[in-house]
Amino acid sequence: MTTLNEAFAAAGAAAWGGLPFSELAADMTAQAVARAEELCPHPRTVLVAAFPYYAGAGAGNLSCYARGRDYHLVVPEKLNTVCNFLKEKYKNGRFLPAADNSPLPERQAAWRCGVGLRGKHGLVILPPYGSYVFLGTILTDAVLEVPRRDPSPDCIGCGKCLTACPGKALGEGGVELDRCLSELTQRKGELTQAQEALVRAHPLVWGCDTCQQVCPYNAHPAVTPLAEFREGLVEGLTGADLAGLTNRQFREKYEDRAFAWRGPAPLRRNFEWKET
Repeated sequence: MTTLNEAFAAAGAAAWGGLPFSELAADMTAQAVARAEELCPHPRTVLVAAFPYYAGAGAGNLSCYARGRDYHLVVPEKLNTVCNFLKEKYKNGRFLPAADNSPLPERQAAWRCGVGLRGKHGLVILPPYGSYVFLGTILTDAVLEVPRRDPSPDCIGCGKCLTACPGKALGEGGVELDRCLSELTQRKGELTQAQEALVRAHPLVWGCDTCQQVCPYNAHPAVTPLAEFREGLVEGLTGADLAGLTNRQFREKYEDRAFAWRGPAPLRRNFEWKET
């Protein structure tokens, strides 16, 4: 009989864990807890899984995470296979997969389950894939028997990510989003002069991989076995790729890419700044 371990492995997860929803709620705001309970009345268990995405150090001006298929699409697809497995056992259970679009704090869930290490850059580090992993969750009203593990330990704490961050956005207290280039390159609307200067000086037009590139755990990361993140890559864009496209045409052209969710405006602005 297939086990939960086997179901996650078949889905392509490199690691997984689970914990009672009541424990994860301690890391959530009251609003987030209410939203989770609205989506899944009487939530009992949270499952979290890590999917590696590193496809090699190819040259390009897009963050590594945005070069393959959009993880917002891929990870729920893979988690759905686990949900289907669980539905066979828990006939009346409700199982909701998500990736970066639910009220659940995915990294806190992973760390509470002992999945990976706690990186000073705020990311989950999962050797041999380093921090190049996507996280996904399954929220359910079923009481599942999940392995109890110690919470994740901290990384070695070398501090290289804090020192190398172009915007000095990383600190012991977390990430200051107003100085984080991953955030700023995606942000719509006006930026301050200081924020604009950061974007102009940065080599990427979408995202920022600096803190990951300097991390010792990412010195020689294993390449993902998942074809969705390894094949058909879009490693970079040019201004010409966006020229003349309406918002609709842009989304249709790049609908399966993570850099498309904001539309073309932030990318066009970033290109303009780098060309002037």
